[in-house]
Order: sequence, then structure tokens, then C-alpha cells
Amino acid sequence: MNAGVEQLEFQAEARQLLDLMVHSVYSNKDSFLRELISNASDALDKLRLEAFRNKDLKVDTSDLHIEIDVDKGARTLTIRDNGIGMTRDEVIGLIGTLAKSGTAELRQQLREAKNAAASEELIGQFGIGFYSSFMVADKVELLTHKAGESEATKWESSGEGTYTIEAVDDAPQGTSVTLHLKPEDAEDELHDYTSDWKIKSLVKQYSDFIAWPIRMEVERRTPPAEEGGEEVVTIETETINSMKALWARPKDEVSEEEYKEFYKHIAHAWDDPLEVIAMKAEGTFEYQALLFIPSHAPFDMFNRDAKVGVQLYVKRVFIMGDCDQLMPEYLRFVKGVVDAQDLSLNVSREILQQDRQINAIRRRLTKKVLSTIKELQSERAEDYRTFWTQFGRVVKEGLLSDFDNQDTLLQISSFASTHSEEDATTLAEYVERMKDGQEQIFYATGETRQQLLKSPHLEAFRAKGYEVLLLTDPVDEVWVGSVTEFDGKPLQSVAKGEVDLDSGEEKSEAEREEQEKEFADLLTWLKETLSEHVKEVRLSTRLTESPACLITDAFGMTPALARIYQASGQAVPVGKRILELNPSHPLVTGLRQAHQERADDPTVAETAELLYGTALLAEGGALEDPARFAELLADRLARTV
Repeated sequence: MNAGVEQLEFQAEARQLLDLMVHSVYSNKDSFLRELISNASDALDKLRLEAFRNKDLKVDTSDLHIEIDVDKGARTLTIRDNGIGMTRDEVIGLIGTLAKSGTAELRQQLREAKNAAASEELIGQFGIGFYSSFMVADKVELLTHKAGESEATKWESSGEGTYTIEAVDDAPQGTSVTLHLKPEDAEDELHDYTSDWKIKSLVKQYSDFIAWPIRMEVERRTPPAEEGGEEVVTIETETINSMKALWARPKDEVSEEEYKEFYKHIAHAWDDPLEVIAMKAEGTFEYQALLFIPSHAPFDMFNRDAKVGVQLYVKRVFIMGDCDQLMPEYLRFVKGVVDAQDLSLNVSREILQQDRQINAIRRRLTKKVLSTIKELQSERAEDYRTFWTQFGRVVKEGLLSDFDNQDTLLQISSFASTHSEEDATTLAEYVERMKDGQEQIFYATGETRQQLLKSPHLEAFRAKGYEVLLLTDPVDEVWVGSVTEFDGKPLQSVAKGEVDLDSGEEKSEAEREEQEKEFADLLTWLKETLSEHVKEVRLSTRLTESPACLITDAFGMTPALARIYQASGQAVPVGKRILELNPSHPLVTGLRQAHQERADDPTVAETAELLYGTALLAEGGALEDPARFAELLADRLARTV
């Protein structure tokens, strides 16, 4: 190895993904060219913006472009740009390392994928970009020179776990990526990347809309001027893309395929968009927008470090790539372009936060996206189900932050319920099915549907035919505290406050009072005995099978919500809860009799502890002293053997 050449290893996750690329099972190998051209386009955008902001940067921006060079003899394909370039550290950070969370989960899903199509879908969610080069190349060389820097960097790898990197003195500004193509397959002419025709067709298909000229030297063959003469072959440099901005063209003049490829370009995605939203606003604030709702959630949707937002242009000039001021955080999965007419080119994120026009555009874009989702819900049920499966969890975050659109968000949301095991329900559909006399929308929160269905809190609701929403996303624990009603119907937790499910068949008022008197001493004693754990003990109207359950005050904080706040570093007090007893259960009636006959017997108090512990476990809670509970239970079981 030459002096100055350093050999480094790819990060473990990167090595495994590289192996997937080298031994590619993916059908759409052509996509590598789109990825490399997109990277080159991004580099040109960044250089023009940096040159505008930094007047001391000595760079020539008069002829920014992308070149594609084919060497048929050497079987190499080079994609070159004169954009911003990269430093040595940037090369290592962007290419040698996958500094992203979610890679372990991706690898597991890839291992479990049943076929090539499923694998490709997963790769598309991850967005590996540059790594796709190894689908078609045995070796990849990268030469890059950062604008304003004195030294350039050369990177090289065969995709086998290591790469070399070295400093070089003489290199033009920008980046070139040279692919040493895999051996030619005579039976696979469709993937001949040394063919001018192939390259031109791929650029036309995938990258025709790129705002920068993509140039390529092509052969021109002129027939002989006279019979018997020789054909004249000349080499000409040709711009092989149209450079027409899709968002500036009328929607009826853009094909569905063009929209798909533009989405893949700006989102660095491999999947097709679920929906295209084209907008043009005139008047006080003029702008054009082309937005996309993806068909798959990105792997880093819940990663705090993920880049979110749409691309911002001003009069076709790229300003920033991840403008989160244009879209609320709960719509962070939306990709696209917004081209404003009246903004200053010299804007920063801080300026945008205060800009009146940006805030107005944000409001309009948000309403348009939400109305589009509503149209999916009413007109394309299958697409809506796909959308909600992928993005419902994040959309519900808007119920906590976007009060202006809260009603719309409630309308487009879907929830699992006891009505159907397979199909989710909207709140409007729930209201239509409400029983005569029912005034509340009942819901339960928990970790899984199975856990909730077994919860004691649901027993009376199931027995009397009341539908209950089953909310299992972590965000559900939070938003139900800020949303009080839908369509005039209050939302009521089955595990909070008191519920009245009287259908006219229950005990009379006199019978209830008599029962309260019968159990008064037991309730008082239990409250004293379990005073460290509960604030009140009362008879229950929501239990039909279980002996007891724990209830939170109507305006109290549930243990699950408290755990969410604690996990985020917020110290929150967890108040004592209410223990409700099923007066018809043998354990409760037996405990009442035991208390009447031998109140001082320690085993009676131990039974009270076990009763409380089983109520806690039944709702999926954690015992405060598991060892103590296990000891009492083992002792009690030993007496029954």
C-alpha cells in the first residue's frame, strides 16, 4: 500500500448492508444511477447556496453541472459534479459509517424477508443511496475536493468490509464517483451500463427533472456523403436531461411515472408515493408546492436526529433541504418541494421561524395534506388503511400540538376496538354504533390488544355490549388527556372515574344501599390495611368476573402515563388509586366473612395484600414488592396441597 494510504474498516452495520449490495438480489439495479445523480445534484445545490451566503468563498459557480463518462474498454462509468465536495472526515462519516439508528432492526427484517421484492421494499425504507453502486460494480472509486479546501480526498473500496482513503493534491472541485462495472453478461443486455443508449434512457426515466444540466459525450454517426465513402463518427457533448421543474408544470402535463421518479429523487426513496399533492397559491403569498405522502414509513421516523421537512426553493433557487418550518412535526413523513416567490434568498432557519409568509404557507400546506388524507379515507379505503398503518402513530401526535386542526385529526384517525378484530374504526363510525342512551365514547389504553381484552376493566362493558376503543400506541396515553370529546360525546376511560352502565336490569337503589351496608366494614378495613397503596376502596359496577381492579381518579394520572413522563426525564408524582371490589366474587365474599369472623388473623390481612397484587397484575402493572407477593402466594398455595 502506498505511503499516505490508510485502510479502514466499515462499521459493522455498513459491512452487512454492503454484502447485501455486492451479492444483490434486488431486481431494480438501474436505481443506482438515480441515487448517484441525486447526490451530485444535492452537492451542486449546496455549493450555490454556500457561495451566495459566503462571499469570501472563492469558487466558480458559472457552469455548475453533472457529467457522465463511459469508458467501454475499461468498463468504467463515472458520475462527476463540480459541487460542494467533501472533506476527509465527511467522506468517512457519510460513506464509511452508517451513523443511523434502526440498522439492527433493518437487518433482522431483511433476514426474514421471503423474497427479493420484500427485501427491496425494506431497502427502500432505509434509503442506502451510495451503497447501491455495489449492485453493479466490483470496485468503486471516489475523488472529492471540498470547495475552499486545499486538499482533496480519494476513497476506494471493493465492498468487502474495508476501504482505503488518502489525501491527494491535484483534484478539481467537486466529486467524481467511478464504478468499475461487474463483468459483462452477454445474456443481460438490459443492464449494459457502458451503452450510451442505456445511460440516456435511464437519465430520461429517473432524472430528467434535475435542475442542473447532465452532460455526456455521445457518438454522432453521419452517413457517407457519396456511395462507397466512409461513415463519419464525431463525439459531441450533449445535455441529456430537460431540467424542467416538475412543480412549475401543470399537473395534467406531468405523467404519473415522472412524479414517482421525482419523489424518489427528493426523498432518496425506492418505493412509490401513496399520493401526490400539487399546489399553486396566488395572491398575498405566492408559492408552488409539490408534496408526496410516502407509501412506507422511513426507518428513522421516531429518531430525534432524523432529517425532516420539505425542500425550500425561492424562485427556483434551492435554499435548504430539510425545512421543518414548512410542515408540523407530526407530518414529518411528508416529502416534497415548496418554491416561494417573495422570500429573500438570504434566509436562515432562525429567520424562517419568525417569517409571517412561511407561517402562512405552513398553515395552508398542513390543511391541504390533512384534507388529502380525508379524501383517501372516504374515496380510497385500501390506500387509507395503508397510510394509517404506516403513519397513524405519528399523525396522532398532532392531537397534542395542533389545536387548530384537532377536529380534522380526530376525523381522519382510526382505532382498534372491540367491535372488530381486524378492521379499525373511526370515531364517527363508533358514534353511529353507540347504544341507545349511551352518552360517552369508551376507551381503554394499554400495551397490546390482547392485554386490554383480558383486562378486568372491560368485563362489564363486554357483558353489556358496549364498544370500547383499544388504544395501544404510547402517544394514546398522552393525547386522551387533552382531547375531551368528539361530536359532542365525551371520551371516557374504562379505567378512570366512575362509570354508570345501568341498563335497567341491575339492582334497585334500595338493594344497592343494602349491599353497601353489608360491605361497609370490609371496605373501611381494606382502606386502612392497604393505606400505603390505595386512597379508597369501593364496590364496583364494572366487574363481572374478576374479584377486584384498580381505578384512577377521573382527572388523575394513570401509571402508564407517569412512566412515559418519567422515561422522558420528567419527575411526576403518582397518586394513590382506588380499589374496586366485585361484591359477587367468591374471593370478595369469602374475605368479607373472614374479616367478620377473625379480623385479627394475620392471614386475612395477607389475603387483602394478595387481592391488591392480583388487581395490579391483571391490568399489566408492576408489583411494588414482587418477592413479598411471591412469598405470600407460595405460602397460600402450600396450604391447599
